[in-house]
Amino acid sequence: MPERNLNFDEVVDRKNTKCLKYDFAVRRGLPEDVLPLWVADMDFRTSSYIQDAITEIARHNIYGYTNVQRGDGFFEAVSGWMKRHHDFDVKPEWHVITPGVCFAISAAVRAASEPGDAVIIQQPVYYPFYNIILQNGRKPVSSDLVHNEDGSYDIDYDDFERKIIENRVKLFILCNPHNPVGRVWTREELLKLGNICKAHNVTVFSDEIHFDFIWNGEHSVFQELDPSFRDFTITATAPSKTFNIAGLQQSNIFIPDRTLRRKFREQVGIAGFDEPNIFGIAAAQAAYEHGDEWYSAMLDYVQKNIEFANKYVNEELPEVKMRKPDATYLIWLDFNGTGLDTEGIEDLIINKAKLWLDSGKIFGKSGEGFQRINVACPRSVLEDALSRIKNVL
Repeated sequence: MPERNLNFDEVVDRKNTKCLKYDFAVRRGLPEDVLPLWVADMDFRTSSYIQDAITEIARHNIYGYTNVQRGDGFFEAVSGWMKRHHDFDVKPEWHVITPGVCFAISAAVRAASEPGDAVIIQQPVYYPFYNIILQNGRKPVSSDLVHNEDGSYDIDYDDFERKIIENRVKLFILCNPHNPVGRVWTREELLKLGNICKAHNVTVFSDEIHFDFIWNGEHSVFQELDPSFRDFTITATAPSKTFNIAGLQQSNIFIPDRTLRRKFREQVGIAGFDEPNIFGIAAAQAAYEHGDEWYSAMLDYVQKNIEFANKYVNEELPEVKMRKPDATYLIWLDFNGTGLDTEGIEDLIINKAKLWLDSGKIFGKSGEGFQRINVACPRSVLEDALSRIKNVL
């Protein structure tokens, strides 16, 4: 049957659906009438194949305990996607299902370190990294990315290695590709990071959840760059960002090393997770088996949104700087040229422009003065948001 959900210009009313993006502004301390472009979920209807798979499960009308096993088609669908889109050959024994990548990070922190141990990240970075480290009683350490004058970001390898040694770091949480700065790390960059971690016995958690959104460059699966990297790497993937199904809570984690996988599974079990969500499994399998047409069309639309935003910012917002991301559907806007401090930028965005974006300060001190905006939405919504910024500036 043909794909039905390809109208990305459609504005879908998500209010009053218990939607985190649209229904929780007041609870989060914001005005009720803000336009939300913050959390990383899309405002597009997902693939009709996913819709049909969930409907079929719902009609069965028994929602008991669910699991997957070799030969039932689920792993074959997952591995097929990894091979087709990333030339990533995964083995069934590596595969661990979790209800999300953040859940997996938390399990990895406990599996690869002890209370009080240091875990290193690269700020400005996806803010749950820092919070999860703290919540598990570990010490967060940041080797901040270097922000260049042209808006690009690089890695300070000397600082990275020095902080690993000084803090006796046990785990590195790698954002690959990077959220929010949108970098696609090159093979050479990742090899340098990997060799430093290898030399100092640092486990790597490679969060590759955005690897289906590459606009410039080529994504490299970290653990595949060097055969030895498989010995100390946990690779996290999910259909949630790619197909807008985060609410179904299904992620696919790959851990080649048997000992590391055993420790990780133990922590997953300690957290009380036994069986995956029946709807999440059905949705993920349908996405990976039949979602290519929707995925391709969505990519084209989002890429044009990025081009639109870049043109708009450059022509209409001279006080704001934007560098087109190499990856993700999140753009990182630099408001430091407005002359406003962090509080002033917040007031401008929230109370004057009536927008709900992600403030750069939550990504670390090096993110102050920035705002992260999600452009995976109908073009009319994106244009409305950018025009609001123009009007208040």
